[in-house]
Amino acid sequence: MDGVIQYTKRRIGAVIGRSPEQTEQGSNAGVHLQLWVLVLLVVFPIAVALIVSTKQQGIVTSLGDLAPGTYALENYREAIVDYNFGRFMWNSLVMSTVVVAGKLVISVCAAMAIVYYRVPYKDLVFLFILFTLLLPVPVRFIPLYQLINDFGWGNSLLAITVPYLASATAVFILRQHFLSIPTSIVETAKLDGVGPIQFMVYVLIPMSKGVLVGVSIIMFVYAWNQYLWPLVIINSEANQVAQVGLQLLQGDVQGGQLSWSLVMAGSMLTLIPPLVLMIIFRKPLLETFTIQQK
Repeated sequence: MDGVIQYTKRRIGAVIGRSPEQTEQGSNAGVHLQLWVLVLLVVFPIAVALIVSTKQQGIVTSLGDLAPGTYALENYREAIVDYNFGRFMWNSLVMSTVVVAGKLVISVCAAMAIVYYRVPYKDLVFLFILFTLLLPVPVRFIPLYQLINDFGWGNSLLAITVPYLASATAVFILRQHFLSIPTSIVETAKLDGVGPIQFMVYVLIPMSKGVLVGVSIIMFVYAWNQYLWPLVIINSEANQVAQVGLQLLQGDVQGGQLSWSLVMAGSMLTLIPPLVLMIIFRKPLLETFTIQQK
């Protein structure tokens, strides 16, 4: 395959009058240019939101309005203290942490059972798990809402965590990773008399740390960005999450005009936790995406 690629490069270079090295350098420059354009497209809206959060009203009508303002500290303090946005972020943090912990435990056990145990119709069970990915979340809202209220969990932490404790995506990723572990390790553990719990704790988890971290980041971002279900099931403002809290900031009207500076300040605050985690654990996250593609 490498020979075919090199031959193609030489043929292209011969046609355009360049050496293979020059052709490869031009190709790399084009790739880097495309990457920079994509990065700018992603970063530009975030940069605009950051600049708007530093202004008094946050109204941008021309390029001249994109200069940073002097109301940053006041806007962020007002959002966190006056509008209780700090409480909303704490609720989101607690919800996301509980969801991640629960999903990890359930997904590891489910993937381990599917891969290493002779369960009747386990392939069919795994297909059914994947089938749940085809069901849109809003379709389940009405029966789920009734079930949560029948349990008496409405307007509580249980209402926004328990429905998200099972994850077909996490089970799929962990199953793919467990299948890549050499069978010789599994057989050696069996010969040594290692039990299921010991095998999971002392063999599977240590060999899957990177994947578990990557899966945790994916699940944390997913839980952190939840908006519709908390909006439906939580009635008390004190128990709301950060994404719904942004809507409460949008409801602030000063002189008949929406204060976009407060909205953008809240948006920047909600961006911080997942962004920090993705930067710190970017390598395990990329490893997880690679496994998912395989």
